[in-house]
Amino acid sequence: MDPSSQSHCLLMLNLPPAALGGIDLLSFTTTERFRGIKDIPSGWHFVFVASTTSLSIRHGVWFQVPEVPDPPQVFIKKWDPLVEDFVAESSETEILRWKANLGTIWKEGLMPYRQSADLSENGQVIEEPKDFVHLTCYITPALLSRITGESEDHWSLTSASSAAQDFEDIPGLTKSTEEAHSEKELRFLPIDLKRTWREGATGRERTDAARDRSWALGELVEKHCSGESTRAQESEVLAEIQFCFIMVLTLNNNSCLEQWKRLLELLFTCREAVRERTALFLDLITLLAVQLDHCKDMEGGLFDMSEDGGGFLKPLLQKFRRGLDAFDGTWKADVIDELDELQDHLRKEFGWDLDDSYVKRGMLELEDGEQVEMEVNGVDEDEETGEYAPAVVELTAEQLRELEGSDGGYRVDEAEEEEAELDDMDTRF
Repeated sequence: MDPSSQSHCLLMLNLPPAALGGIDLLSFTTTERFRGIKDIPSGWHFVFVASTTSLSIRHGVWFQVPEVPDPPQVFIKKWDPLVEDFVAESSETEILRWKANLGTIWKEGLMPYRQSADLSENGQVIEEPKDFVHLTCYITPALLSRITGESEDHWSLTSASSAAQDFEDIPGLTKSTEEAHSEKELRFLPIDLKRTWREGATGRERTDAARDRSWALGELVEKHCSGESTRAQESEVLAEIQFCFIMVLTLNNNSCLEQWKRLLELLFTCREAVRERTALFLDLITLLAVQLDHCKDMEGGLFDMSEDGGGFLKPLLQKFRRGLDAFDGTWKADVIDELDELQDHLRKEFGWDLDDSYVKRGMLELEDGEQVEMEVNGVDEDEETGEYAPAVVELTAEQLRELEGSDGGYRVDEAEEEEAELDDMDTRF
């Protein structure tokens, strides 16, 4: 084979007949003569295999093609039928043999990475969209090594791989069976949305931290993300969002879906952090727009994309938008501009409307008996306002002593005390 005609390629060996395969955003069914994929561009790629096209477990591997085009690299992965896994070829003899015989399978056995190209009206080739580049632009070897626990150029996982917090306890599962079917544990960033305040926080501080999770985001970035700069640490959060989304898109991995949701919920329930980490949120909104374009590619759907549904994401974005109303500044205008672009896109594609302002209308009776129709605009249905608004009350020393002596922190109703005394008398007599 002429070396000048060779390009980066991936050999996928020993695959079962009619297996399901895929690379990046492309999936296919293999044939007997299929040996791999050629003309692979530089950058990050994810390849997966399932023994059948049915609901079998998918096994996937990340690999990176270097930017330097010379010399072209040959990546060799093979299906191991004994353990039913997609592994890297470790035998140097086999690697050299396949590289030496590459010319015999180049034309008939290797499928081109780009299947087709459209032509414009003047006959020019139209560049295919490079969405996978935008979907993986924050991915790094360090991130893949942390999540998968592997440090070499073979970061693997399956559709059944899971983080510890997402493992399900299955009644009746014996230890031996559990070990035989053990899957790789994914080491995600630790997120606990039920506790987003500092150790020792009480009262008002805990309430504020539950409503605005900026402290929890800062703690996550500073203590659990690596990098020499704040931007590098923040990029690791975006990288994990990308990793999880791709794993749901290709492997249907449920644990990755849950972590994707946790990360988005943490970020989009922040308020003060949007001002302090504006660049992070601008990048997040841009990334989310690209990801939502591919939700329709997911088998079964990521969530309900209809106007009536919108899954968990639509109300999350609505509340995030409302939370910016209390701020001013150039940074806010930049974030609002990005949100407006996202909203226009969601409205055109899915019929979503993130503008959740509405009117409450009803009849109000005045003191003289006259009834008038009233309208209230833009009220947040989740806010406790008016007579139902919470209030902070300073207690006297006597009231505090009464609370300490009450049942569960509240005074026992006098009627209940009398009833208890009567029950006691009935027992004695």
